[in-house]
Amino acid sequence: MGKEEEDAWVVMKTARAPSNIAVIKYWGKRDEKLILPINSSISVTLDPEHLSATTTVAASPAFERDRLWLNGKEVSVEGERYRNCLREMRARATDVVIESSGKVITKEVWSTLHIHIASENNFPTAAGLASSAAGFACLVYSLAQLMNVKEKYEGELTAIARLGSGSACRSLYGGFVKWNMGQEADGKDSIATQLAEQSHWEDLVIIIAVVSSRQKETSSTSGMQESVKTSPLLKYRAEEMVPKRIGQMEKAIKSMDFAEFARITCADSNQFHATCLDTSPPIFYLNDSSRRLIGLVERWNRHAGEPQVAYTFDAGPNAVMFAKNKEVAVQLLKRLLYQFPPSAEADLSRYDYLGHS
Repeated sequence: MGKEEEDAWVVMKTARAPSNIAVIKYWGKRDEKLILPINSSISVTLDPEHLSATTTVAASPAFERDRLWLNGKEVSVEGERYRNCLREMRARATDVVIESSGKVITKEVWSTLHIHIASENNFPTAAGLASSAAGFACLVYSLAQLMNVKEKYEGELTAIARLGSGSACRSLYGGFVKWNMGQEADGKDSIATQLAEQSHWEDLVIIIAVVSSRQKETSSTSGMQESVKTSPLLKYRAEEMVPKRIGQMEKAIKSMDFAEFARITCADSNQFHATCLDTSPPIFYLNDSSRRLIGLVERWNRHAGEPQVAYTFDAGPNAVMFAKNKEVAVQLLKRLLYQFPPSAEADLSRYDYLGHS
């Protein structure tokens, strides 16, 4: 076999990872390079059919350099976060047998192979819907499949995904997930763990109202940095409020107590955005439509005498709403369509509620 034939092989894997929505927010890092948070967080993983990233990774001796395509457009793979994930995955690669030829790709060979990455999101990017979380979780998982990476300790892959995007560590699990802030300087204990599977609370329904698909003016990364530097409220939130809410939220999820779940979710979202306003200069992620949605839910819950719906907003104007069951979800959709009527040419089939997984 000549050298050209030897270099002709390509191995590839494709994976899909969902987005996740935090009900106890992560905002602020104690270590920028390792992406170590100043507080723990809890999220709900969304249905990958609705909000997810699909990533194909390929390796070949014919590839001359690492390359990345995001939503069909080639972008630089030289960013530190991509390099960190690739470095850590290459370091953990093990022998892989190519089925078609029987050729073995050894650990030593993996360190020399270049990787091509093609990733697509089925929802808006950089609009406050955790697109980076889904993207980096999918990248790490697909590389683990490609390179036959075995976890040496629980949550090792989540720690690597964290190096790409903090909340990506939570997207490697379904259901309800906790990202433990950890205490160790190297970040080894800053990992995600699953609190409960999706089947634990099947009545819960998630509806996402995309009020703007535009890229946000202030990225999460720069927003966090400014908040850590300038917001006294952030320090109080991380040290006093979040630890209490974490325990309360874990209990609410375990007992499927929707009233408590809704109370904590709305309160934590509001405090997160208050922290953004407390930052100098202030950060405005919500818009007029966001505030109308908050008012709709608050009035409904007050009229009902107990929470029917909870809302939360990440670093963007789009609302994620939790309905206590399918009947309430249908009512919520009707209210949303009344308050925000679609244009005559709108595709009404897009107005559907999302499950979590």
